[in-house]
Formats: sequence, structure tokens, C-alpha cells
Amino acid sequence: MSDQHAGSYDVVVLGTGAAGLVAALVAAQSGARVGLFEKGDLVGGTTALSSGVAWIPANPRAAEAGVEDSEEQGLGYLDSLSHGKILPELAEAFVRTGPELVEWLDSSTPLKLRLVPGFPDYHPENPGGKPGGGRSLEPELFSFDRLPGWDVRLVGVTRPMLVAETPIGGGTGVLDPEVARQRQERKLEGLGRAMVGALLRGCLDHGVSPVVGARARELVFERGRVSGVRFEGPVGLAEVRAGSVVIATGGFESDPALVRDFLRGPMSMPPGVLTNTGDGLRMAMQAGAMLGNMSEAWWVPVVELPDRHPDGRPVVSLVLRERTLPRSIMVNSRGLRFTNEAANYNALGGAFHQFDPTRFDYVNQPCWLVFDHEHVRCYGGFGAAPGGPAPDWIVRAPSLTELAERVGIDAEGLAGTVRRWNRLAASGRDVDFGRGESAYDGWCGDRAAYPGRSATLGPLDTAPYYAVPIVASALGTKGGPRTTVDGEVLDVRGSVVPGLFAAGNAMAGPTGMVYGGAGGTLGPALVFGYRAGRRAADEAGRGPVGRHESGEGTWESSTAKSL
Repeated sequence: MSDQHAGSYDVVVLGTGAAGLVAALVAAQSGARVGLFEKGDLVGGTTALSSGVAWIPANPRAAEAGVEDSEEQGLGYLDSLSHGKILPELAEAFVRTGPELVEWLDSSTPLKLRLVPGFPDYHPENPGGKPGGGRSLEPELFSFDRLPGWDVRLVGVTRPMLVAETPIGGGTGVLDPEVARQRQERKLEGLGRAMVGALLRGCLDHGVSPVVGARARELVFERGRVSGVRFEGPVGLAEVRAGSVVIATGGFESDPALVRDFLRGPMSMPPGVLTNTGDGLRMAMQAGAMLGNMSEAWWVPVVELPDRHPDGRPVVSLVLRERTLPRSIMVNSRGLRFTNEAANYNALGGAFHQFDPTRFDYVNQPCWLVFDHEHVRCYGGFGAAPGGPAPDWIVRAPSLTELAERVGIDAEGLAGTVRRWNRLAASGRDVDFGRGESAYDGWCGDRAAYPGRSATLGPLDTAPYYAVPIVASALGTKGGPRTTVDGEVLDVRGSVVPGLFAAGNAMAGPTGMVYGGAGGTLGPALVFGYRAGRRAADEAGRGPVGRHESGEGTWESSTAKSL
């Protein structure tokens, strides 16, 4: 296959999630000519599917709201959860850069972040934790009138709500009809698409237009440094030259071989975009990168819904509120509870990965969420409104014994577990797993009883009974090349690979196994995208292209579509 030159840039950014968009925007603001490339046919990656929340300690929005926080408290909190997995220099760079990032976004980009009031950290009782919130920020509503035609060019569907208005953010999830109408007329969106839309608007304002359908395959080297990228094309590999390359291609959760070889335990049916297949990881390995944090992911329990994507994949839903609300428990095939069901979803990964050396098996996979009719009547769930019937696809039975038989749970074990659980609920304290003890536990539970244990504790005593199989999954992986605090990729000897950077889920996760709070994925992605993009622009002048020396350059492959 013959190569095709398709342009030259000071900085090439691969990926259009939060990390890639921020890297491209800050590099362009620094005066660099930036090429922004996306493997998929739509822009936004998993960021566009997310809630768009970013976890930033000691941020200025918290200070404005009177929340007491400091960089020292943020660092102390991460250190208390680290288990030796967090590199101190990366933690410090993240925490100390966060406030600067928020101010930069506010003053220099269309993305404005606001506080999600009261959202607790995920381990708020740990040293430096915030039970009353203050570190989780979300995008202000963004009007897609500012991006004509882009509503069909972004991943995901229109979601005209703030996180603070949804059940996971402390709201009801129901908008006043007049408010909903006004937002629809103004094309206002919230959550992840608002974050992507605002950052995309900033890129476009600086002359950076994403090129989609462009899958980066390999790095080009010249005189000992990265000098460009080769992309897939119908007549060969189109080569783009660059002074610096920022890998922000997401994780590898959609590549079964990489999942098998690197992750620490079961993971299936990831809810993110299919394009996260480890392309950036492979390119970094090609460059001789040192890898880190490869066994970790942003773990989450999901349920498979009866719907199917156009390509036949199952549609999955994150299981958060249903397992947190009263009158529900999770049990394994022996009918036993095995964890605090209301714990944050990332921490539950450890429970799902518990291994029995005698049975030589993961003892809590498979598992089921079991709940009763009063749970359905009071709270609904899985798409059903309170008071209505449970969805038809959910298994139900008039007794616990019949329910156990229908789904393959040990009936005696389940009956004994429910008897004990009902006694614990009546006592008002879960002495087995501590459900309800943390300020976080009840946050997504019964808001009428929050704060307090009764926001998540309640008996299972009203037939019929229901069971839903729960699968261990991941929002994304968090392993990749080790980097400096500015995202410079390090090789196996610990030296910088000249011209190569990584950010977001494509880098070795700077918070190790820790998910600090709501937005624990996007906070580091934004911060290190910002640091990597800024440094890549500085370094670009030292590369083969050189600042202001490149020509205009266009992408000519017919498989890539410039938007």
C-alpha cells in the first residue's frame, strides 16, 4: 500500500471525547495549527453518553457556594484511598491544576461548569472527603442553535436536563412542561452532550473542525521523535505529519482480546461507544511506552434490556437507583448478599471480582437484584413509573421460593438472606455490610428520607417478588501509557517519547483504582487533556513540522468526512 500525505499540523489530536476536545482547544488557543481526528462517524465518544459531570477538588464554584475545601484536603482524600496505586506527582498535578482548568473554561471557552449541589464524594467519610458535596461540577445547559446541524453529528440523544434535575443528582427527573417546551425550542441540552457541544464550539471558533471516519493505525517517527500518524484509507494509509501527537482515543473496553489480557476480572457489555478498542494503546506500545494501571477500569453494574442496537448488540442500562432504593438487595447464586448494594458503582467492581480458590470461580457472578412489589409501587424502576407495573421482561413470582427456582438461585439461601435482611431493616442498621452508613449511600435512594439510613434500608415482604440479573461491566478502562504530569508518554526506560502525549482513558489513570466522586472520570480527563494540549503546542515547534511552517493540508480519504 502506498502512503498518501494528507496535511501537516503543529499538533494532531486523536479522539473527540472531553480529553481530546480540550487538548485541541487549548493547543489552538496557544497558537498551534491543530488537526483533530475521530475514528467514529460521530463526535463525542463516551463523554457524550455520560452525565458530563467532572470531579474537581477545591474548585472555584464550591468556594462561591461557601463550601470549605482545599487542595490539601483533595490530596489527602486521594491518598487515603490510593493503596499505593496513585503516583503522587500525578495526583498533585490533577488537584492543583483543577481550579485553573475551571477558570480557563469559564473565561476562554463556551463550556461553563456549575456545582451539583450536595452531591457527596463516593467515600465521603474518608479523610478529606466531602459528605455535603462541592467537588462535582456539571455543564450549564448549552444551545445547539450555536452548532447548526451538529445535533445529528454527536454521539447520543438529546437530553434537555441538568444532572441536578435528575434522580442521580438529587432531582425528580421530571421537568415542568413549560420548561421542557422552552428548552426544546431553544435546543438546550445538558449532561455529556452539553459538554461536548460547548467544547466543540470552542474548537470550531479557533478553526479546528473534527475529521470523522479517520482511524489512526500507527505513528510515524523521524529523527527519534513522533512526526505524524497514518490513518486507514481506501487506497492505503493516509499520512498526516505533526510536530506533536496527543492520543485521546479512549480505553480498550470494546476489544475482547485486550479485556481478556489486561483486566483483573469479569467485564462484559460495556455501555460506552464501540470505537474504544485500544487503538491508542497499541500505538503507544508501538512507541515502546511503559504501561500502567492496566488491570483497572471504571467499573459499573449493568442490566441487559430487551432492546437491541441497530447492529444487534444488547442495550444495557446502568444499575444505580434501583439497587440503592429501599426494599431491594443483591444476591449471588447461593442466595447470599455479598456487598453494600448502595455503594458507588466503581467500588462494587471489587465485590464482583471476589474469587473462590476452592471452587476456582468468581463467587458473585452471576448475581441478581431482588426486590418486592412495594418497591415497584413506590419507586418504579427500569423505565417504569411509580405505581405502574414492572416491565414485562423482569422475572417475577408469587413467592421467593418460586422466584429462586425461575432464575437459578439457591432457594433456601435466598429465603434465609431475606429473613435476615428484614430483621436488619427493622433494626435500622445493616451490621453485615454497612449499607446506609455513608452519606453517599442514600443519595440516589428515597430522597424523602435522605439523609439517613432509611433512604436505602427497607424490607422485602410484599409479593410478588422480582429478580433482574446484574452483570459486571465498565464505563471505560483506565490503563495505558505512563506519562509525565504534562501527558508526555514515557518509554520503558522512563524517558519521554519526544512528540507523543496521552490523556483521558488512553493514559495510565492518574487516580489509580480510585473513583473520587461523581465525575471522577471526566475531571482527570479534562485536566490532563488541558495539560497535554498546552505542552504539545509548546513542543510542536521542536518537531519535523515546526510551528507556522506547515501548509494548510487537507484530509482527502473518501472514508473520512470533514464536518
